[in-house]
Amino acid sequence: MAWIWLTIAGGLEILWAVLLKYTEGFTRLLPSLATVAAMAVSFYCMSRALQLLPMGTVYAVWVGIGAAGTALWGMAMEGEPASAGRILCLVLILAGVAGLKATS
Repeated sequence: MAWIWLTIAGGLEILWAVLLKYTEGFTRLLPSLATVAAMAVSFYCMSRALQLLPMGTVYAVWVGIGAAGTALWGMAMEGEPASAGRILCLVLILAGVAGLKATS
């Protein structure tokens, strides 16, 4: 169950990172409220994962899911460059996340 909590936390990290762009520096109310809500639920889910998994693993996986997912969103939806080098680096991040899961 801890890995499910962590996966949800990572997905919500992607969500709040994407929403953060639309807050325009927290000057727009609805995107700002949605961002803060997604942050809060993400942290709650991460705290649940921390009850059973090592702190270093939880944080690294959470950041890895968030970083890779946000970068993929940027490439797919925001027109950010999708160069071979960027994709390779994202694959390496995801390989690290998978490695942490396999060894925890």
